[in-house]
Amino acid sequence: MGEPGKYEIIIEPGKGAKQYWRDLWQYRELFYFLAWRDILVRYKQTVIGVAWSVIRPLLTMIVFTIVFGKLAKLPSDGVPYPILVYAAMLPWQFFANSLSESSNSLIANANMLAKVYFPRLIVPSSSVIVSLVDFFISFAILVILMVWYRFVPDWRIITIPLFLLLALFAALGFGLWLSALNVKYRDFRYIVPFIVQFGLYISPVGFSSTVVPEQWRFLYSLNPMVGVIDGFRWAILGSSAQFYWPGLILSFILTFIIFVFGLRYFRNTERTFADII
Repeated sequence: MGEPGKYEIIIEPGKGAKQYWRDLWQYRELFYFLAWRDILVRYKQTVIGVAWSVIRPLLTMIVFTIVFGKLAKLPSDGVPYPILVYAAMLPWQFFANSLSESSNSLIANANMLAKVYFPRLIVPSSSVIVSLVDFFISFAILVILMVWYRFVPDWRIITIPLFLLLALFAALGFGLWLSALNVKYRDFRYIVPFIVQFGLYISPVGFSSTVVPEQWRFLYSLNPMVGVIDGFRWAILGSSAQFYWPGLILSFILTFIIFVFGLRYFRNTERTFADII
């Protein structure tokens, strides 16, 4: 209440789902600001920011090409092995970067969370934008590889945004879950790099998923990134890529479930962030 003649202003989050999403729209400028700030931090007055977006997937592609293409001599679906690997590196690198950035975003903005109200969902969502910029920079290398190997994609290339969107929702779904857990249990900051590294090896990045025996393909597709990676290869490599449609359908279903439950858990716990952080 305060002393007589004085007033206190209490800032509270909008109550109810409709009010929350209205608040989210009203604070859209904060989303733009946070996203732009992260982009500037990564790229302004620095070379390593842009270079790292190219060097990391490029070196990984070279290593996987040597190990899986030259030494193991795994099939490449009739396309140059570097293109096969790089077509998978694009969505995987986007997913991994988005997951890492979003899972640590609340801790990185702890001071702001403790001082002012705004829909906390803005923070992990805006952190994904930097990974999207990295994706477009890395995509330029794929274009160069196609020119080098004289590989021309067909009409399927226009479906890339669909699979990119699928990767985004998968990363954000996991990211919302992990960012909320990271606030309460700080040990999760050490778990996320392990998840990313482990996921790289169980996803068909360095090899085609066609090497997986047919009877295990559906079970293997329980990893939602399998459908995303296969989708990218289908879009980029065209008819050269053998597409497993049940895996894509399963990927859509799992991504939807992960995102919905991740969002629900985040919404149920965000009211405690300011107290814990």
